[in-house]
Amino acid sequence: MALAATRTRHPLEPLSVDELAEAVAVLRSGSPAGPWDGRRFRFVDVALREPSKAELLAFDASGGEGELPREARAVLIDRGERTSVEAVVSLNEGRVTAWETVAAGQAPFTLEEILACEEVVRRHPDFRTAMKKRGIADMDLVWVDPWPFGVYEDEADLAHRRLTRGLVWVRSGPDDDNGYAHPVDNVVVVFDLHQMEVVRVEDHGVVPVPAANGNYGPDDTGPARAGLRPIAITQPEGPSFEVDGTLVRWQNWRLRVGFTPREGLVLHTVGWEEGGRVRPVLHRAAMSEMVVPYGDPSPTHGRKNTYDGGELNFGALVNSLTLGCDCLGEIRYFDAALVDQDGTPFKVENAICMHEEDYGTLWRHQNMRTGRTDVRRSRRLVVSSFSTIGNYDYGIFWYLYQDGGIQCEVKLTGILSTGAVAPGETPRHGQLLNADGLYAPIHQHFFNFRLDLDVDGSSNTVWEEHAEAEPAGPGNPLGSAFRTVRTPLRRESEAQQLVDPLRGRVWRVVNPGRLNAVGEPVGYRLVPHGNVAALAGADASITRRAAFMTKHLWVTPHDDRERHAAGDFPAQHPGAGLPDWTAGDRPIEDRDVVLWYTLGSHHAPRPEDWPVMPVAYAGFLLQPAGFFDRNPALDVPAPTPHGDGHCCP
Repeated sequence: MALAATRTRHPLEPLSVDELAEAVAVLRSGSPAGPWDGRRFRFVDVALREPSKAELLAFDASGGEGELPREARAVLIDRGERTSVEAVVSLNEGRVTAWETVAAGQAPFTLEEILACEEVVRRHPDFRTAMKKRGIADMDLVWVDPWPFGVYEDEADLAHRRLTRGLVWVRSGPDDDNGYAHPVDNVVVVFDLHQMEVVRVEDHGVVPVPAANGNYGPDDTGPARAGLRPIAITQPEGPSFEVDGTLVRWQNWRLRVGFTPREGLVLHTVGWEEGGRVRPVLHRAAMSEMVVPYGDPSPTHGRKNTYDGGELNFGALVNSLTLGCDCLGEIRYFDAALVDQDGTPFKVENAICMHEEDYGTLWRHQNMRTGRTDVRRSRRLVVSSFSTIGNYDYGIFWYLYQDGGIQCEVKLTGILSTGAVAPGETPRHGQLLNADGLYAPIHQHFFNFRLDLDVDGSSNTVWEEHAEAEPAGPGNPLGSAFRTVRTPLRRESEAQQLVDPLRGRVWRVVNPGRLNAVGEPVGYRLVPHGNVAALAGADASITRRAAFMTKHLWVTPHDDRERHAAGDFPAQHPGAGLPDWTAGDRPIEDRDVVLWYTLGSHHAPRPEDWPVMPVAYAGFLLQPAGFFDRNPALDVPAPTPHGDGHCCP
């Protein structure tokens, strides 16, 4: 069941369709570039330009008195000047207040560019010749997936152009055939998206196109398994959360749900209500960037890597979710408002799903002497979205728990990006998927999450914590002692760290100005849930450009301008973001700090990942550590026993 909600305007509420239309109209009428030429400019995205953190904190402290300026930030492609443009529109004043040419890098791709590229490539004679050599005559069956171009020294002469690297697949028929089953390996198309023209077609030699189908619909997989009976998730009295615009109240949690075309789902002003006040935990949390480096050095796949955020606009590719399929139970949906490349606003309905889930045991104990058992069941609030980036589908899930925990989980599914080898050949850098030469290259996914923590306030310090064994001696006569070691991280250079599961490394964010019942600073700790190291070499182009993936933790002093781990415009950029910002080694002790956590998922493909991948999971936990004086979930009501058994008082 989907639920409606009331609407209350707040400065963080995303722009509506009407506001987007207003911002686009202002840009068209007031552009410093002169009379608007719709053939010259493409809109990449238009979204809320969020007020500064200082303005938001002052607004909330005043109880919402007054009104903050309502502004839109727009990213455009200027085809006439072959540049990208960043503009700001004041909706209050109805005018363009900023218009700047992007000095380095390119705006993200638009979906319309991607589709138009495919049509142009299909008509190019060199491309048709390459297809004819492989026995492919029907161009309507050919897929050209434009991949980001990257930055490579041997292609420096092309750096002034807006480029993509088109990789090729072909369907076996005009129906909904899975073209990724039939890669046209060794054909790469370099394409100029400003001029909408083919720069060159690379043909590195014919490899037979795998013929076996990889379809996975109900009609393709045989009879459905029997014995799966329905599960009914019902809440007869409705859900336990309340929604007012984008403000959500659930149990003791208070938060706002946001969305941007770049990041997708955003959580704002997350806090825990206790003793008549809301104690802040997170000011803002979102995926700041993600990159997918491939480990296959072959001509087709060697330069295949992508920033799904900064190059492809992860949020703009958000899915519309379906009740009963993507979400179960009593659901509250949030829509997303976007613009197409002509600036026409549209709405993606049900872009964000929110619901409650039973999550098993919250806490439990049986008194072995009396037989009394106390049990509380855990319930969590789920806020989630899915984006489809070509072949891959990514789910971003945030879970809020009754014990004060906040979990982030990425769900990876979709279809492998495939290649082909000659029948009988075994790929060195990938996994065969069938006997027809189809294979999937090895690769990794790195997600960087920007976590602007405000633990009971904005003046925080980060401690590195790990366990150490005590040396044997008078203080450790049995040689079995070990303890927790805590080290405050005082400067940015000290906070560039890797996970260390063997020593139980976590990072605790504390507020030295607020003490708990035992006299220690209140805190939350970031707990890794599995991670991997980046395997691309230190001198590799993608390592220089996506340096954030070389460390699992970065900490910076808060700066509203520092939003994305690889910079604002990483497409065809040699490298920016966290390495540049932290080069000054700024102090981070007892300050308003931002944690940047890099979450890695290593994907050595399996035959079981074909033709569509079961979900893989990666994530982390933000866990209260001294934030509360005791278990904050003691007041959760006891469940009602079923049947004749007695398990709860």
